[in-house]
This record gives sequence, C-alpha cells and structure tokens, in this order.
Amino acid sequence: MKNAALILIVGATVALQWSLARATVGHQWAFDLVVVAVVYVALRWGATAGVIGGTLGGLLQDALAGTTIGVGGLAKTVIGFGAGVVGSQFILSRPFPRALLVAVATLLARGLMVALYALVDLHWPGVSWVAMLSETALNALAAFAVYQGVESVPGLLRRHPARRPFSARKW
Repeated sequence: MKNAALILIVGATVALQWSLARATVGHQWAFDLVVVAVVYVALRWGATAGVIGGTLGGLLQDALAGTTIGVGGLAKTVIGFGAGVVGSQFILSRPFPRALLVAVATLLARGLMVALYALVDLHWPGVSWVAMLSETALNALAAFAVYQGVESVPGLLRRHPARRPFSARKW
C-alpha cells in the first residue's frame, strides 16, 4: 500500500508540475513541486521512501524536461534521503517547520543540480539567484499549503454533520 501511494503521489506531482510549467513564461520551471512531494514522502514514510520517491520523481522530471537524465534524479534522491533522516531525528509535525525543510531542500537540490551540470558539461552554468530564491519561496508556500491541508482535512471530515451517527444529530 505504501509503495502504491508513493508512486501515486510522485507521479501525480510530476504530472501537475509538467502541466503547470507549460503555463508559465517560457516553459521554465519557476517552482519544483517534485521536491515538495519528495520531502512529504520522506517525512511520512522515512528515508528509504524518500530515496525511492526522489529517484522516481527526478528521473521522470529529467525525461520530461529533455535535460541530462540522471542529474535531477540524483539531486532529488539525496534530498529524499536527507529529509527522511532529518524527519527521523526531529519532530516536524507542524506545517511551518516542514515548509522550512522544503525551502532548505529546494536550495540544496538546485545547488546540487548546478554542481552536477558543471561536472557533466565541464563548465560552470550561470546561476540566477533571484530565480533560485523565488523557486524556494514558491516551493515553501506550496509545501505550507499542502501540509496545512493534509493536517486539517481529517478534522474537517470528523466535524461534518453527515459523518455523525444518526442519534447524535441535532434536529
């Protein structure tokens, strides 16, 4: 069940990322929702799930983007493992610390990708710090919204009047 959920979460996020990126200016990745999904999976199920989710999400994203296949996969694999380790060492149960972890993971993933592209192409690619920081902010906001929603939906469902037993309803 966990493996199916992991594949579904990462696959749906890659599809959403691809759909939203096509609507942005120049078809550029102005945000990286796959990092949000990888950190979510790693915090929920541990470092191993983070590695699997990072590898799967990064390779799919590389294949769809038409870039060097493996660079994003390796970066997101490292991020998934790191987020799983951090999640097992610290209690990150509130949305704000999780969004902060996604922000740090976004910066590290982008830095790893730039370094790996420099090693593969043997030249240092230009780094737009404004684009990197805006991507970090958008990912952190998306993570905050996702984690807040995941945290609050079960409580809303419990309080819904149709969910109460028939005898407990107020007429």
